[in-house]
Amino acid sequence: MDRSPRTVRSERTREALRRAALVRFLAQGVEGTSAEQVAADAGVSLRTFYRHFTSKHDLLFADYDAGLHWFRAALAARPDGEPIIESVRAAIFAFPYDVETVTQIAALRAEALDPGRIVHHIRQVESDFAEAVAERLGRRTAAAGGTPLAERLAVTVTARCIAAAVFGAMEVWMLRDERSLSELAQLCHAALASIEHGMIDGMFRHY
Repeated sequence: MDRSPRTVRSERTREALRRAALVRFLAQGVEGTSAEQVAADAGVSLRTFYRHFTSKHDLLFADYDAGLHWFRAALAARPDGEPIIESVRAAIFAFPYDVETVTQIAALRAEALDPGRIVHHIRQVESDFAEAVAERLGRRTAAAGGTPLAERLAVTVTARCIAAAVFGAMEVWMLRDERSLSELAQLCHAALASIEHGMIDGMFRHY
């Protein structure tokens, strides 16, 4: 799907702010960094900064936003007849992760934020993730048959279960004292496998 020039500019600005913040955070800490410094480093005004982020702490989760946008595109590119768990798994692990950056941001989050705030934000992103999965599933329900109400229930529950599995793994990983991206991958694989086995029978079989 084509994106408007405004959307592209907005994404570029958010990415510039995210990168500028990471450099500052690593050099002088989160608390030692101001929104003004990040905005200046990214070449935008403070007003533009607050148009995209409510605070500097929100930048600690900007990588999730970028990853979710990429996930939507990768999920949409999967074959139509592919089981949804396989599509989600492939889309997640096709993302070009920067191991060092992901680990650095995770450490900064753990240092600067209390666990409750980390979990709260992860659950917000989880809702957007579930919506992306539901959109993918929604394109299949017409061919699956059944009543509209039953289709809606199946799509909603399936999407939320998958999102809960992925972000449950992420939550466990984020709250550990030591983290590695390979460990996160293992946790995600295990979580998706547990959901996959539970959906073999019953209302989700045709997905």
